[in-house]
Amino acid sequence: MEGRPLDDSILIDRAQRGEVNAYEQLVERYANVAVRTAWVIVGSQADAEDAAQEAFFKAYRALRGFRPGSEFRPWLLQIVANEAKNQRRRAGRQDRLRVRIQDDLRAGGAAPSPQAQAEAAEEREQLLRAVNRLRDDDRLVIACRYFLELTTQETARVIGSPVGTVKSRLSRALDRLKVAITGAAE
Repeated sequence: MEGRPLDDSILIDRAQRGEVNAYEQLVERYANVAVRTAWVIVGSQADAEDAAQEAFFKAYRALRGFRPGSEFRPWLLQIVANEAKNQRRRAGRQDRLRVRIQDDLRAGGAAPSPQAQAEAAEEREQLLRAVNRLRDDDRLVIACRYFLELTTQETARVIGSPVGTVKSRLSRALDRLKVAITGAAE
């Protein structure tokens, strides 16, 4: 039987017993379909690869709970689809964060032209890079308030600080963000 691919159930059994090579064979066998499945949901090759990779990691951690006799492919693809949906939601929140922070940082105007939209897209990318360079506590308060769209009161509960503290921390974090953006533009 040398040279013939092993049945999924044999590989799963071996992987459940700790044979990493067996799980690697499953990953190789299903990597393409996992990425394709994720791509349909997220619409980007890089994001699809990230979602598939994370799904394989989660599937490995959940492998002990895999029911013998079940089909591996649908089980795995459900995990891939869930991870891709989560990633798409996170990306949507990031996009909304970028837009909301930009709106806070500058006043709005009339409907933008295509050129202005392209410039705005570059500004949003610059903004996200600047947010990612902030200190952890600044990112946390900005993420809670804008990324997760929590109210100031909800943000206070998450952070474990009074509402007034959240407001001042948010103000200081936005000030540092402005500095990070203007410093990066120079």
